[in-house]
Amino acid sequence: MPSHLSADRPAAQPPGRGSVDALISRMRRLKGDVDAVRRDTHGDGSDPQDRWQRALCDLALHQLDDLGAHLAQLRDGHPAASPAPEPSAAEPPPPDGGSLLSRVGSAEWNLLTDQASWSAELYRILGRDPAAPPLTLDELPSLVLDEDRPQLTAMVTECLVDARPIDGEFRVVRPDGEVRTVHMMGEPVLDTDGGTASMWAVLRDVSELRRHRRAVSETRDSLRHHRQREQTEHRLAVELQEAVLPPWRGSLRLPHRGPETLDLAARYLPSAVGAPIGGDWYDALELPGGETLLSVGDLTGHGVAATSGMATLLGAVRGMAVAGTAPGRLMSYLNQLLDATVQPALGSAVCCRYRPETRTLTWAQAGHPAPLLYRGGTGRGLPAPHGVPLGATSGAVYGQAEETLDAGDVLLLYTGGLVPGHSGSPRAGEADSGGGTAARNPLLDLAPRFAEARSAQDCVRLVVEEFGESEREEDACVLVARVIG
Repeated sequence: MPSHLSADRPAAQPPGRGSVDALISRMRRLKGDVDAVRRDTHGDGSDPQDRWQRALCDLALHQLDDLGAHLAQLRDGHPAASPAPEPSAAEPPPPDGGSLLSRVGSAEWNLLTDQASWSAELYRILGRDPAAPPLTLDELPSLVLDEDRPQLTAMVTECLVDARPIDGEFRVVRPDGEVRTVHMMGEPVLDTDGGTASMWAVLRDVSELRRHRRAVSETRDSLRHHRQREQTEHRLAVELQEAVLPPWRGSLRLPHRGPETLDLAARYLPSAVGAPIGGDWYDALELPGGETLLSVGDLTGHGVAATSGMATLLGAVRGMAVAGTAPGRLMSYLNQLLDATVQPALGSAVCCRYRPETRTLTWAQAGHPAPLLYRGGTGRGLPAPHGVPLGATSGAVYGQAEETLDAGDVLLLYTGGLVPGHSGSPRAGEADSGGGTAARNPLLDLAPRFAEARSAQDCVRLVVEEFGESEREEDACVLVARVIG
């Protein structure tokens, strides 16, 4: 129905048809672009970021649909110029995805005659029989939810008494029990004396719009909660890692008692792609009798679970090494421990015992890159004894190997994430310096520079310079032991 105007306001002239058509064309192009963005949002719905993005796109598309219908109505002129047939009482309400024109109605309440007139669209919105008389202002609150009635009453009172425009929302209950959200905008119509003669209003069903906005809000809250949880877990994982890994930074000389025989340095390298902290570790520990424990390892997974599992394994390694358990048997016990955990996991590790009196390195591995030995400007991978990954099979037996070191030798232990695309060193029987049956380990190319290094810390620095900034998908650890006596 036409909107009434106060006596002192001239009627606005309708916009030109061409300008409205241009706006409609721009709106349609924009809708196509938004729809393309939505289709590009992949995922199975498990990622909060994806859910939030899709909800925003759905809301934008819904609002563009409404805008398009608004512009079409503006272009075609007021419905009064081309009246539509009245719906029958049996006609079902239009679906939520219908045009905006089926969800916008108008009404006028005459205060002098106490008569009301409703458009056909308003009957549809409220689910009322078109043959029934329209409700008066006193009867209208009967359709509204109890908690929303005070708001409707206040809006109507302010309009009639204070001549204020109406702009607010309330929820109505249709005869079929469905609850819909209605946005009401209106103004008082003044007589020549300035008194309120009637009130007109446009009522729009915004239920679907509110549903989309709730979806955006809920997914945004879910995304915020997910990020906060990730930040908390990352902080806990970092704190746990820092509490468990050796506190020394820079070089360490062992043993503390007696002649120093090993110069040690290590570094933890986080993932280059920003993945959560993993379960990598390094360790060097003086054992009873003057021997030294060297170990590195990696537990699958990320976050607090992986870091806490790493702490458990590292504690077990230290305890068994102090008790005198040989590396091969130690790996068997670690495998049993991981196999018995509630949450299944896989791990890899290298464990070495160095005896300074004989410069003997006794070691074992579990599915892990073998140590690299650098001597006289060249490097090679130590032939690895048999050893499956930790947790891969029950009752696994692990082999053990020995290597005699010389003064000036450099031993490099590392986890698999250090060198992308290279899983480890050659096994027994494979070429150890390239050109044979195994791909050459790029870490071996550091041998000439290691020969010129004056400390284990210098060697670690060289490794970090070459591989610390590479595009690693996983975090990594590197431990260097330099024989000094």
